[in-house]
Amino acid sequence: MTTQAVPASQTLSRGIRILELLADARAALTIDEIARGLTVHRSVAYRLVRTLEDHGLVSRDAGGRIELGARMAALAAGVAHDLQAEAIPELTEAANDLGMTCFLAVLDRDECVTLVSVEPRHAVASVAQRPGTRHAVTVGAPGKAILSVLAERLWPAAATATVRDDVARAAAAGYATSHDEVIPTLRSVAVPMILRGREPSAIAVVYVASAHQPAEIAARLRISAAAIRDALGG
Repeated sequence: MTTQAVPASQTLSRGIRILELLADARAALTIDEIARGLTVHRSVAYRLVRTLEDHGLVSRDAGGRIELGARMAALAAGVAHDLQAEAIPELTEAANDLGMTCFLAVLDRDECVTLVSVEPRHAVASVAQRPGTRHAVTVGAPGKAILSVLAERLWPAAATATVRDDVARAAAAGYATSHDEVIPTLRSVAVPMILRGREPSAIAVVYVASAHQPAEIAARLRISAAAIRDALGG
């Protein structure tokens, strides 16, 4: 007997895609911009936005543009709640010690996603790293740190020879670095973190310039990673 797969919900998929578009944009979008992102008519985009709005997942600013709603923050807080709870104090200490934004990135299929981020308290200027930010795991220090502890058979097909070389260096050094890869002018250092029963993750910093050398930054991040791992029992 042949079992037919249950078809995915196109409406649900489009609604989720709207949330992803808004998260990636880092700014409010118009209905027309959302429609173009979905490649649908604006009337379809409008109906989807109204449904998301009814659930508090999106809202409109003073100019009528669409942005993520407050309800999204409540939902995000429930994701890996124990990991977030243990990570925030450690990220805060590291951010203040190094004077740069410190964040926890997790693996989501072929992407690297920022779960939680903390900016330094007394820095004159720091780089914002918004929770929910995502990019290919083959790009940037956090992604390459994660790949350095992930079996190669699980790597994305998009991993080029250059990426493999970068990951090999990260594995040998125990940390990964990047410059101009995700956002122009920005640098990042990341160390992998392995927690029992979870996908590999990484503790990372993002900055423009620093007197700290990458190896020194990585050594400080390892302290935070070890503390989080011990607090979660693995």
